[in-house]
Amino acid sequence: MTSMTVRRPGWALALLAAAQLVYSLDINIVFVALPELAADLGFSDQTRQWVVSAYVVFAGGFLLLGGRAADLLGRRRVFVLALTLYAASSLAGGLADAQGVIVAARAVQGIGGALLLPSTLALIGTLFEEGPRRNRALAVWGGAGASGLTIGALLGGVLTQAFGWPAVFFVNVPPAAAIAVAALLVIPRDERDGTSRRFDLPGALTVTAGATLLVFGLVQGPELGWTAPAVTGAFVLAVASLAAFTVIESRGADPLLPFGLLRNRSLVVGVTVTFVFMGTFGTLPYFLTVLFQDVHGYSALETGLAFLVPSVAIASGTQLGERMVGRFGARRTLVAGFAAGVAGTAALAGGFGVGASFVTALPGLLVSGVGHGIVWTAMWIAASTGVAAERQGVANGMASMTLNLGNAIGLAVLTAVAGAGTGGEPLRAAVADGGRLAVLLAAAGMAAGLAVSLGLRTVRTSPPVRERAPDQMPSS
Repeated sequence: MTSMTVRRPGWALALLAAAQLVYSLDINIVFVALPELAADLGFSDQTRQWVVSAYVVFAGGFLLLGGRAADLLGRRRVFVLALTLYAASSLAGGLADAQGVIVAARAVQGIGGALLLPSTLALIGTLFEEGPRRNRALAVWGGAGASGLTIGALLGGVLTQAFGWPAVFFVNVPPAAAIAVAALLVIPRDERDGTSRRFDLPGALTVTAGATLLVFGLVQGPELGWTAPAVTGAFVLAVASLAAFTVIESRGADPLLPFGLLRNRSLVVGVTVTFVFMGTFGTLPYFLTVLFQDVHGYSALETGLAFLVPSVAIASGTQLGERMVGRFGARRTLVAGFAAGVAGTAALAGGFGVGASFVTALPGLLVSGVGHGIVWTAMWIAASTGVAAERQGVANGMASMTLNLGNAIGLAVLTAVAGAGTGGEPLRAAVADGGRLAVLLAAAGMAAGLAVSLGLRTVRTSPPVRERAPDQMPSS
């Protein structure tokens, strides 16, 4: 499968950005409706987490498979399939009248997300040539994602309050369906490259099982306890499955994950950065939600309004990141973004206090938000640099999978830190102190991301780099 030629790149980019908006909107919108949903369907405090976990587990488990499917089956086909799954599962979620139905709908939604993210990034990587055009496309796509986070938080509060929790699922159906239909008209047909490649079924089964079990253990560990049989069993089976995957891929003629890709330093650094990014920047919304609602007592709508500040800062950072990569290169841009993140997040910790006001947190929200946006754009540029068109799907699947794992591991570690060592204090003060400690640890993690970014060679991503065959991958 070779690079595509698109007659209407602006319309294609608008569709890809709209798909990312739908994807990111769904991240926050369900959180706001979760208390009412749980009460209506009879979830307990212990079981309602599965409405969130079902999505996270299946999205994380199927990401690499989704990326490879985009390469083999066609990026447009997988993109349309993903949106169709999103629309159908959202409709089922809104109509759900039982716990099993809503959890199953969220699981299918997670699979849709696992197909959508890498196929969208693969389309950007093949529709827009490496260099300024792709950088700009990624910045627009990233800005749409930041907007989706804001809209999700605001819309979730408004819809839940006005129409009830099913509305947060129904709202996804029209845009997902419309984007899927429009993609058939705007995005070029998938082309065959004339080579015969088979689907690596053993590799697909082992990596999907391993990743799914690993995310399950990470998500359920804080809920069930790290020594619970279900959690330890999941980790043991995950290690066994991933070890089997490594053996299968090393011996396969057409592996799901070609190990030659790992010779691309830019991809390796990009993949590592996505992990660090989501384990640090990606955890901040959780702790901000706790700060706004549990410490300051904001309503769902007030919390959504409070998130306007970091969301606007993130959207601005995505645009700034694109310009910085073109001028300074990906390495310096990533370093600058992580440096802003460290400074802003450390300042943000000062806003975690029972007596602290929103104004106290404002400088940290702005600076860390800009750093967030800069790193978000630059890391995807790094992950796609020097990757042949026929490997864009699996490369972005790798980066997306480490993104998801970083979030699961980061939240597991930081929530454990936030809940430790605060016994005996008044509840609000304990929550505030725990959140402050977690945020400071996140800032330290961003410093580690800065160090990782220094491993990226100083290569500017313009002018465009010639596509290479998979066995001729560069080291940077």
